[in-house]
Amino acid sequence: MINKAYEKFIKFIKENYKILLVYIILFIVLTFRLPYYIYVGGGTINVNSRISIQNETTSKGSFNLAYVSEVKATIPTLILSRLFSSWDVVKVDELTLGDNESEKDVLVRDKLYLNDANQNAIKVAYEKAGKTFKVTSIDLIIAYIREDSKTDMKVGDIVLEIDGIKVKDFDNLGNLIRKHEINDKINFVVMRDKKEVECYAILQEINDTKVVGISFMQDFNYETDPKIELKFKSSESGPSGGLMTAISIYDKLVDDDLTKGLKIVGTGTINSDGTVGSIGGVKYKLKGAVRSKADVFIVPNEENYDEVMKIMKKEKYKIKILGVSTFDEAIKKINEL
Repeated sequence: MINKAYEKFIKFIKENYKILLVYIILFIVLTFRLPYYIYVGGGTINVNSRISIQNETTSKGSFNLAYVSEVKATIPTLILSRLFSSWDVVKVDELTLGDNESEKDVLVRDKLYLNDANQNAIKVAYEKAGKTFKVTSIDLIIAYIREDSKTDMKVGDIVLEIDGIKVKDFDNLGNLIRKHEINDKINFVVMRDKKEVECYAILQEINDTKVVGISFMQDFNYETDPKIELKFKSSESGPSGGLMTAISIYDKLVDDDLTKGLKIVGTGTINSDGTVGSIGGVKYKLKGAVRSKADVFIVPNEENYDEVMKIMKKEKYKIKILGVSTFDEAIKKINEL
């Protein structure tokens, strides 16, 4: 029985090998991954759905994040990018910070940026609303490793110890590293994939400074009153939603309805002091806001604001633009709507 089935299979292959070969070639051509990303458009996310706060207040309108949609380039999508002038093609190596980096490193770092933005947003919103925000501990996470560094650590590693001493914060980390001499091998213990791993880094001298060629980010563990939980999807990353996350948290903490029943879309990073920073892909984000029928679009001042105003003039969009430089300025302008 098995032999007959095998014989039929071989016969089928022999009779149809040409068409099967064509299908195989087509599959390879259509799915072969090229070293590019293609920005194809923008959209909005109701950030209220990503935030849950104990005893939060409600609003009639909504605050929304603006985002850019991107796809991995294949031969068909690259051809389409030549037909649609609004699609932008970016080389993968333009997104990495060196030849030693992989796409995975970029994705891990973008997740770190999202987490950092969310922490800044919570801190700023709670402090401005007069609520309790308390840092209980700090984790040091590797965000970038120079090409010329001598280490076996990886982007995303959480530093636990140096030379057997627990690492508490940036200052503590720097002091432990500077105790060593140039070319010393420094022993680290890191958390990687939920496992403790022993690693090393060789201390070097660059521009008369002792360095290990690694950039670290602080990840804050904190307590808040009222309690808050953020629920972003695994596909969401990057720091550009920080401002709108902070505004939405603040709106849930105060009694007034900041939205006034409007659909408010925006973009911009936020620092722990409330400063708003510029972002990329603003033209896609504006178009996404217009397409989603938003009433207001909030954008960082200067280069982002200037670009938006040029697009507004060219496309004759009917949407109110608020250019802001700080969290306080954003709240002030929203209250004036």
